[in-house]
Amino acid sequence: MDGTPNPKPKRGGPISRRQARQRAVEMLYEAGQRETDAVTLLSERVGAVEVDPIGDYTIELVEGVTGRREQIDELLAEHSHGWTLERMPPVDLAVLRVGIYEMLWSADVPDAVAIDEAVGLAKALSTDDSPRFVNGVLGRIGTIADRLRAVL
Repeated sequence: MDGTPNPKPKRGGPISRRQARQRAVEMLYEAGQRETDAVTLLSERVGAVEVDPIGDYTIELVEGVTGRREQIDELLAEHSHGWTLERMPPVDLAVLRVGIYEMLWSADVPDAVAIDEAVGLAKALSTDDSPRFVNGVLGRIGTIADRLRAVL
């Protein structure tokens, strides 16, 4: 073995936060492509035999991003200089939404970890330019995250 984590969770085994984040991004992306509600998609998958287990943190992220999507998208529109949400690659949009949710509403995730994890997901799931884009947008939001948490 080369020591790299398996990108797909194993059946019956524990699901790491990294894997949970990736599953959340995948579900948010799929819901966007199918033009359906991510929480509805999630509820169809939880407990389904034909699907790998879905961890609690994936559920928390999908529900959290969905519940705060309007606020998250406003922040994205304001801080993604030169990019509209419609113009962003859908995978990047899902990664950014998870990253912003973790930065602002997951108290146990430090901002630097949320940014680093989002950049890692962009590297794994999107284009060569995506990690830099994701890092830039989340970095700008990270500089004002404390003020945002106080008012959101």
